[in-house]
Amino acid sequence: MEPAIRIEHLRVNRGGRTVVRDVSFTVPSGTLVGLIGPSGCGKTTLMRSLVGTQIVAGGLVELFGQPSGSPNLRHHVGYVTQAPSVYPDLSVTENLRYFAAVLGAPRSAADRAIDDVGLGQFADTVVGRLSGGEQARVSLATALLGSPQLLVLDEPTVGLDPLLRRDLWALFAGLAQAGSTLIVSSHVMDEAERCQRILLMRDGRILADGSPEALLARTGSTDFDEAFIALIEDPSA
Repeated sequence: MEPAIRIEHLRVNRGGRTVVRDVSFTVPSGTLVGLIGPSGCGKTTLMRSLVGTQIVAGGLVELFGQPSGSPNLRHHVGYVTQAPSVYPDLSVTENLRYFAAVLGAPRSAADRAIDDVGLGQFADTVVGRLSGGEQARVSLATALLGSPQLLVLDEPTVGLDPLLRRDLWALFAGLAQAGSTLIVSSHVMDEAERCQRILLMRDGRILADGSPEALLARTGSTDFDEAFIALIEDPSA
């Protein structure tokens, strides 16, 4: 079976400098991967490369055996950007039903997605009147509409309260258990423990790749902040 993601020696230049440096990794289907690292380390550029919206300088990026950005992948990949990508003058339900129609998904999928992200009480609210975190959840709901095989989520839990963050990570874990592949970025180190696998990123490179438990054991750390610092100070650790 083809892996959900295959990246080999990816290099991306932006603004005259290299922001992704010789990155390689493979992700099998049904895996919840955390792309963890500080702001500005290249996470968003890497995700844009995954979904085919970023010009790359070199390397291979494939999803399910096809080049990223291929038309055949459009209904198999869901992508949530940091900035909400929905219509502010429509209600939550109107947004979801519009995108469901575009995807050819049933109207019931809109109601299910709204419930999945905890926006039932705001279903009839115009999106422009919601908070930033609530608008981000509307964007996440649109990505869930077509039950995509791969979800690429760029910092979907930033700015959310701890209870909602917990619920969304539970949703992500359930999707992975059902067979979807998710790559979720975050600059919050303690979110690493919620993932099956961690890609720890800094300055455009992957510092570590493995399970949360393996990362802590490798560095002799008790938390992920300590582990990250240990790897910066000694990349060979």
